[in-house]
Amino acid sequence: MSFRWSRAAAVARKEVYHVLRDPFTLMMSLGLPVFMVFVFGFAIEFNVKDIHVAMFDADQTRSSRQLADAFGSSGYFIVDHVASPDAAQRALTGDHDRAALIVPGDFQKDLYAGRTARAQVLLDGSDNSTVGPILGYVGAIQTIASRRIGEFDPPEPVKIKTRFLFNPELNSRWFAVPGLAVAVMAILSVLLTALTVAREWEDGSMELLLSTPVEPLEIIVGKLAPYAVLGMAAVAFIYIMSRTVFGVPFQGSLITFGAGCVLFLAACLAQGLLISVITRNQLIAMQLAIITGLIPAQLLSGFIFPIESMPAFFRYFTMILPARWFIVITRESYLKGATLLEMGTAFAALGVLCAIMVVLATRKFKKDLEP
Repeated sequence: MSFRWSRAAAVARKEVYHVLRDPFTLMMSLGLPVFMVFVFGFAIEFNVKDIHVAMFDADQTRSSRQLADAFGSSGYFIVDHVASPDAAQRALTGDHDRAALIVPGDFQKDLYAGRTARAQVLLDGSDNSTVGPILGYVGAIQTIASRRIGEFDPPEPVKIKTRFLFNPELNSRWFAVPGLAVAVMAILSVLLTALTVAREWEDGSMELLLSTPVEPLEIIVGKLAPYAVLGMAAVAFIYIMSRTVFGVPFQGSLITFGAGCVLFLAACLAQGLLISVITRNQLIAMQLAIITGLIPAQLLSGFIFPIESMPAFFRYFTMILPARWFIVITRESYLKGATLLEMGTAFAALGVLCAIMVVLATRKFKKDLEP
């Protein structure tokens, strides 16, 4: 029997009615993209700012006050003056301040005598994600303070000028918001597809579908079509919000980016279908979809944590995850304006993984009701 779009459309209409009647599916498909965009766009900030520094100034001179001003006017630190070194230590221990600045009593005296004026900076190492940026800020402030206080430029036998390409302001929103397409599409496609098909097996309604003239391929297309539309709508929403609200530039080709979205969406839908056919149980399907779809999309794709910093095993393991390659396509399309040829490796890997998923899912989905 040949494939007929009318029968697939009938199955798709049935699925649309289910989405409109099911509060959970409706909330996930409509509310989740909005929630994640606003959380990652407004609430999450990867740049370390407004760092409280407990400062004990034993010198109380013009030079020590200029040092405090250098920290306070940098835009990264908020200076909290304390009465003793012990109070500065307690501020670190009590988690009120992330750093402490101790200025000894001979700070200005050493400076005017031609000796090196020393001050101590203590950092809270319990959160190592902030230590690196704080050290970088302190190094820059040391240079600024040398010019302001000592009124001289430090010697520069080697001078290196740094220029940030593609994200000159190091804006974390430019880094995070485009990657949301990976997480949102993984949730909508893998999770919802796994649940909807598993529900048909669990409720016994799949038997009714298979007893009709509708072919298995028509059932697959009809069941997955609404979620494909939801996935692409979520990507369009993220694109519009990133461009209009967060000001993220898009340097690449929309056609190339759209092709990557279609490949990733097909892989996610096939993965959800495969999970539902294997489990035939909504609870197990949800757990498996979260473990194999949502968690890798957020933790192992490079969306939050750089793959280059992972152990060797996980760097190679991420190569079998479609999300890893789609995050490359997304960020390079947005910020670098990379061409299809320049992203050839990512497209080839994503295409192979997509083909494998589709073949496995369609072969597993058979008309025989026996597992």
